[in-house]
Amino acid sequence: MSTATPKIAPSILAADFSRLGEEVRAVEMAGADLIHVDVMDGRFVPNLTLGPLVVEAIRPLTRLELDVHLMIVEPWTLLQAFAAAGANSLTVHVEACPDLAGTISRIHALGCRAGVAINPPTPVDALAGRLDGVDRVLVMSVHPGFGGQSFMPDVLDKVRRVVEWRARDGFDFDVEIDGGIKRSTAPAAVAAGCQVLVAGTAIFGQPDYTAAVADLRAAAAARTT
Repeated sequence: MSTATPKIAPSILAADFSRLGEEVRAVEMAGADLIHVDVMDGRFVPNLTLGPLVVEAIRPLTRLELDVHLMIVEPWTLLQAFAAAGANSLTVHVEACPDLAGTISRIHALGCRAGVAINPPTPVDALAGRLDGVDRVLVMSVHPGFGGQSFMPDVLDKVRRVVEWRARDGFDFDVEIDGGIKRSTAPAAVAAGCQVLVAGTAIFGQPDYTAAVADLRAAAAARTT
């Protein structure tokens, strides 16, 4: 496991959408490392969120990586649109990609980093032998679709397995976790091997974003074994 300080990725799903541009600027100034953008289609998950136009709108407002998480069916149909809108990384779900290798190659061809996400009920073996070329593995620690859910600690076993495969096979991808991340859950996530912490209400639900980012980073630094 890397000993580098984990990156903090505020999820704009929890932001005030009436002032989204200000919110994105604020978390960048608060010390965030990247911006997590949750895209939901009302089919792969029950909720419906945003599309490429929102990514295009916030792209000029931040220098940070736009980490676009596609919780959608047939994600390959929208890769080009999100890349053109300014996404830096595109993460698709293993559950939605029968041709994961082809989708990863397409993402790279569009000039973006490629990620693969896995839901809590999906066995980690769904990723076995399919991580070649992947830049990021996102382990969902809640059921995708809605913010504010409680962290599911059982998924940390998946994180550990993925970290083992990375070391064994010489891969260099990041391990990201999304769902219920806050001061009390960040240490265990980092101890398991997570390098990117997606946080929604733990940042956007706080009155002081700078303090919220710093508190989460400090908690991650105090990881347990």
